[in-house]
Amino acid sequence: MSETIQPFHIAIPQSDLDDLQDRLRRTRWPQEIGDNSGWQAGTNLAYMRELVDYWLNGYDWRAQEAAMNALPQFRTHIEGVPVHFVHVKGKGPNPMPLVINHGWPWTFWDMRRIIGPLTDPAAYGGDPADAFEVIAPSLPGFAFSSPLTTEGMFFNPTADLWVKLMARLGHKQFATQGGDIGSFVSARLGHKYAENIIGVHLHLAGAVMPPYPTAEDYAPEEQAWGAKFAAFMAEGNGYMQIQRTRPQTIGFAMHDSPVGLAAWLIEKRRAWSDCGGDVEAVFSKDDLITNAMLYWLTDTYVSSARHYYETRGPEMAPAHDRQPPVEAPTALLQFKGDVWLYPRKWAERYYNLKRWNVAEKGGHFAPMEQPKLLVDDIRAFFRGLRR
Repeated sequence: MSETIQPFHIAIPQSDLDDLQDRLRRTRWPQEIGDNSGWQAGTNLAYMRELVDYWLNGYDWRAQEAAMNALPQFRTHIEGVPVHFVHVKGKGPNPMPLVINHGWPWTFWDMRRIIGPLTDPAAYGGDPADAFEVIAPSLPGFAFSSPLTTEGMFFNPTADLWVKLMARLGHKQFATQGGDIGSFVSARLGHKYAENIIGVHLHLAGAVMPPYPTAEDYAPEEQAWGAKFAAFMAEGNGYMQIQRTRPQTIGFAMHDSPVGLAAWLIEKRRAWSDCGGDVEAVFSKDDLITNAMLYWLTDTYVSSARHYYETRGPEMAPAHDRQPPVEAPTALLQFKGDVWLYPRKWAERYYNLKRWNVAEKGGHFAPMEQPKLLVDDIRAFFRGLRR
């Protein structure tokens, strides 16, 4: 387990790809429950048959692999945990170091549309003064940050690792951004390591310590958000309960059937994005398959689900009881198409809130759905924090 930082190049053995093709050809298809055209019972059978046909006959992993390898990637070990990350230097007078954090069921590859504009603003019509040096890690247990054997690894310990990673890269102070699990990593950094964090930019809010939001926190114009959150917790969080309680059980299916794994991941892409029921309005077939491939080829479904299962124990405790809990300057950009939105009144208690915006379009996967809007908001927020 080398703690040196070493260049990393993705090179999946052909035997793994051949095995995958064989499994796809031998898929045992389930019977569909009634009229499932609206995916109300889960992933639609006809859609998956169409996708697998393309997977077998049109999809090109090697092309996707080459595109990923165009980004400078590295691997290291921190306290025995393998860490894979993309590291792109900024092109500008004073690039700010920025860690961007993905979530589940994402991978580092979901960040690709924002990496270029953040690191080289001038190439995308922006101001070079807004340049960032971007570090985009794979969360522990995701894709090439594997195999994960360390117990108790979830978003809070991940924040500890990122402070060590950034120090190894020569940065005692840095900025951070994230959504989904990545938002909890970023918020934890702003909570526990405020003296190291220039600022925190989030596109999902979540309370993992007091103060928790109450019904009274929702302003009249935010009432629909509370109802949406309640509906999600009642009808949309089955995956969360499984991954929080019995990820090993479902893991046998996920690690044996690529179609089963893809169906599990794609249903969330459709349900959580602002796609109007048409998942390919946001994600191409290549996008959907490559995401599944990154989990399949690295055997990381179970280890990724550990970020749900292991959110317990002493590491869940706040690092301090000062208010607000997240003391680093924070920006919150929420998207109306996301699975939940939190009220501003609560956000002003929970974060050292310096910037607040709500986007009309876009959902849970902002770096893929609305990359320009997200980049513009990140630039605007950190512009005032540059030294």
